[in-house]
Amino acid sequence: MGEPKIVVVDYHKGNLSSVVRGLARAGAAACTSDDPEQIRKADGLVIPGVGAFYDAIAFMRQSGEEAAVLDAVAAGTPLLGICLGLQLFFERGDEGVPADEGADDDASEQAGGPWVDGLGIMRGSCMRLESSRLKVPHVGWDQVHMTPAGAADPVLAGFAEGANMYFTHSYAVADDVDAADVLARTHYTRSFPCIVRHGNVWGCQFHPEKSSALGQRILKNFVNIVEEAGR
Repeated sequence: MGEPKIVVVDYHKGNLSSVVRGLARAGAAACTSDDPEQIRKADGLVIPGVGAFYDAIAFMRQSGEEAAVLDAVAAGTPLLGICLGLQLFFERGDEGVPADEGADDDASEQAGGPWVDGLGIMRGSCMRLESSRLKVPHVGWDQVHMTPAGAADPVLAGFAEGANMYFTHSYAVADDVDAADVLARTHYTRSFPCIVRHGNVWGCQFHPEKSSALGQRILKNFVNIVEEAGR
C-alpha cells in the first residue's frame, strides 16, 4: 500500500507537529486534519494529547470528528490515542466539566464528577491523580510495567519491561477499567493503566513522540499495524 496515510485528529488545542514528525520518521504519510471525511478515509488515526477532556470531546462532538472517528473504528481502521487521546476512549471523564453540566444522571452518587461522556470505546472513567506526598501533575520519566497481554501485543514488539517513558498529565484511567483492555501499568499516586487496547484501538498515557528510541519504536509498531490492516 506504500506509505500508509495516518491522520492526526486536530481538535484545535495546541501544536501537533511532534506527533506528525514521529509518524513520518516511522514511515507514514502523516498529516493533521479536522475534516471528518479525511478522518473517515484515513488508513490509520491518532488522537493526540493536548488540552482538557471536556473541551476536547465538546469540540470533537460539535465538529463531527467524534462521529467520523467512531465510523472509522467500526470499519476496522487502527486508532492510537496519546495522553488525553487515550482518556477520551473511555466512557466518561471529569476534567474541565462545568459544575452545571454532566452526562451521568447518577453522578451525585458516584466518586468524582460532574461527568461528561467520552467516546465510549472502552469501559471506565478518567479521574485526577490525587496525592498529599507526590507532585501532581505527574511530569517526567516513569516506568511502564507490561501485563501478559501487553508483552504479546504487536504495538509493544521490542519494548523492554520496566522501560521509562515520558509522562505529563494530571488525570488517568480509574479502577473501573476492564482488566482485559490493559496492556501496561504505571505506579504514581496509584496504579493506573498506561497502555490500553480494545480491538483495533490502542492508547498510551505517556508521550511516545517525546520518549526517545523506545517511544519511536511504539510509533513504528503502530505504523506497521496500519500497513498490515491495509493489505
